[in-house]
Amino acid sequence: MKSLKENCQKAHIVIIGSGIIGKFNALELSELGFQVTIIDPTQLQNSSNAALGLLMGNMYQKRRGRSWDLRKQSIELWPQWITFLQKFNCKLNIEKPLIQLTTNEEKFKKLEKFINENNDQNLRILERDSIFIKNINKAFQTKNLKGMISFKDGRINPFTLLQTLDKYLKHKKINFSKGEIIKIKKLNNQWISTTRNNENIKSDMIILCNSLKAVDLIDSISHKIALKPVLGQAMEIEINDAEVNLLSLPKQFSINGKNIIPKSKNKLIIGSTDEYSIKPEENTFEKLTNFLDKKPTWLIKGKISKKWYGIRSKPDGEASPIMKNLEGGLILCTGFYKNGILLAPACSKWVANEIKNYLF
Repeated sequence: MKSLKENCQKAHIVIIGSGIIGKFNALELSELGFQVTIIDPTQLQNSSNAALGLLMGNMYQKRRGRSWDLRKQSIELWPQWITFLQKFNCKLNIEKPLIQLTTNEEKFKKLEKFINENNDQNLRILERDSIFIKNINKAFQTKNLKGMISFKDGRINPFTLLQTLDKYLKHKKINFSKGEIIKIKKLNNQWISTTRNNENIKSDMIILCNSLKAVDLIDSISHKIALKPVLGQAMEIEINDAEVNLLSLPKQFSINGKNIIPKSKNKLIIGSTDEYSIKPEENTFEKLTNFLDKKPTWLIKGKISKKWYGIRSKPDGEASPIMKNLEGGLILCTGFYKNGILLAPACSKWVANEIKNYLF
């Protein structure tokens, strides 16, 4: 009897979409021995390039259901994958801890209740006398911040992660096509992906990881799948205030829903995902810096040195993400909203199992 590895080597999988999810699926399947082709005409424009890479897993407050199961599995898998990928880039790591802060007393009470009900040593309440709170209060010229810290959650630099995945895929000689797929169909037990230039790419299975465009390739009426765009924005702000050293702050934290990542003593990144649109609003600075009743002076005077955005997809009418085996050999793995990096390991594991069950 032939081994699973030998059978995998004969099977060809097409992945449409080259963001974090598409590339992570390629990584998982390549390690299992499958022949993989990634197809994406706009690799540099996908939403993964706008991700901040925060891994909010352990501090997720809903500790049951599918969403928690995916997070829990990914939390366990990420350290293993980091160790594996460090062979291709020693700079890749998870920066810990992760801090979530609020000025809203009602929200803080919910955080307290969550931590008290879950006996998790990796989660702690941060009171006003915490050194983290003191440093943040001092820098942001406020007094009423409170929240929690997760020693198990953190951040993966998304740019470094994408670079590392690219190095791995190049090392494994994964096929990459820049063709734009406009149609897919099944013929004689094989799938055919047709590009705009009328090139036909045959495969045993197709995995759709191309965000909003995935619904254009399937019969969304019979499958009843709808996705809506969610725009995530981020900006790098440069400050000119010798009295504030941003490196005195934690490496990553959030205040009232805005994610903050200090880069140097005078630069920080602020990001958020909450616009249901495909075009960013013009008042980016005001929108992303209005997370306190009163802005610190240095933030008011700060200058945007860089800004970027990405369009994510969120399922309309069902939970995020969408992971479905639509029909024989066609898998949909998209609609991750803002958790693509966090959930990539668990979702690629699920995809691999679906493929093995279908083919063997």
